Amino acid sequence: MPAAIETVLQHADATLPAARDALFDLLRIASISARPEHAADCRRAAEWVRDFLAATGFAATVRPTAGHPIVVAHHPGPPGYTGPHVLFYGHYDVQPVDPLDLWTSPPFEPQLVEGPRGPRFVARGAVDDKGQVMMFLSALRAWHDAGGGVPARVTVLLEGEEETGSPNLEPFLAANKTELAADLALISDTGMWDVDTPAITTRLRGLLYTEVKLRAARRDLHSGLFGGSALNPINALCAALGGLHDANGRIQLPGFYDAVKPVSAAQAAEWEQMGFDEGAFLGDIGLRIPVGERDRPALQRLWARPTADINGIWGGYTGPGSKTVIASEAFAKVSFRLVPDQDPQAVLESFRSFLAARVPADAAVAVTVLGGAAPGIEIPADSPFVRAAREVLGEEYGRPALLMGSGGSIPVVASLRRVLGIDSLLMGFGLDDDQVHSPNEKFEQRCFHHGIRSHVRLLGRFGG
Repeated sequence: MPAAIETVLQHADATLPAARDALFDLLRIASISARPEHAADCRRAAEWVRDFLAATGFAATVRPTAGHPIVVAHHPGPPGYTGPHVLFYGHYDVQPVDPLDLWTSPPFEPQLVEGPRGPRFVARGAVDDKGQVMMFLSALRAWHDAGGGVPARVTVLLEGEEETGSPNLEPFLAANKTELAADLALISDTGMWDVDTPAITTRLRGLLYTEVKLRAARRDLHSGLFGGSALNPINALCAALGGLHDANGRIQLPGFYDAVKPVSAAQAAEWEQMGFDEGAFLGDIGLRIPVGERDRPALQRLWARPTADINGIWGGYTGPGSKTVIASEAFAKVSFRLVPDQDPQAVLESFRSFLAARVPADAAVAVTVLGGAAPGIEIPADSPFVRAAREVLGEEYGRPALLMGSGGSIPVVASLRRVLGIDSLLMGFGLDDDQVHSPNEKFEQRCFHHGIRSHVRLLGRFGG
């Protein structure tokens, strides 16, 4: 197998322009899942991927859902294969392109331009997630063309609604649970530490997103006639939410930290050695002073500690000029980023108790969950799949791969664990400055190239 891997790597190097051209063909399809007028483009992207996989030796189909279709493709691997069954997950849909006038080139006319790190691809979907999907598909094609066939048992699952919250993915997983059974999920929709340092994401924060409604009087009131006697719900809601954190940045919900476990000493030491510059991190967005738990290092606060944030607050009159009104209602959006072992339902009930204890008796407060709730995820660092990925990334980059956390959420990871009972290997190649979801989204060609080669190595490791 090592000799075969070298042959396939050489082929991947020689055919890099062809892999780039294939990616550009996919990038030209405006598969914006949020816009109904692009439904046909979403189906065209699914069919493009199906045809690419069929030409790579897969049994590939486009499956209908209540929304955009899902691509499912299977390859049995070589005869007598006894290694892990890999389920590769990705998405072919992309974000809308607004504001269009900030793009330096048409978003669905991919460009190869020179950047500070060499050539880069500029287009909507360049890195999220078409470019990263095509790294894996190109590695499969390289094995098919130069390595005697795909060396592992692989199922590919590509959806078209990730950018709209994947409303039909979990029902599809449940309905096809037997067909999609695998030993691990491989996902390339995350990032590296920097352009020269590979990383595996092993921690994801979960998300509980709520809307709070506080109601007082039956109608809006004249502030001159009623001010000083009638309860102002906006004042009451601000006062209640203003107590979410204490002076040291700790969240004040009862029992909020009961299930929060500290990171291991080894993990804490590795993160400390990364040399993260929080001053520069904040300086890039025009800030200087960190917030959050004062007794915790920066990366632990970003990756391994829970948060509570008011994302929006409103009520009463907000139009031009003045209107002296005491509103009858006030509203807020409040989100919680959760860490592994925190129960979203328990946090929700704690939040309700917190508010009930702090609003006046004349007020009625209600908390609604928006978009479901996802728990935090931790992938064991000693997993054989994590170890294999660290080894191949180390071989490819000539330096150890770091184990990172992510402050954000990837809901599919929780869905795959909950429905299929499998953990995910998050091996991504994006960078912080790739302008994901923004105008002029880009993907460095060197990241794309290393990503293909790393997946070639990983497939060969599974096959060996």
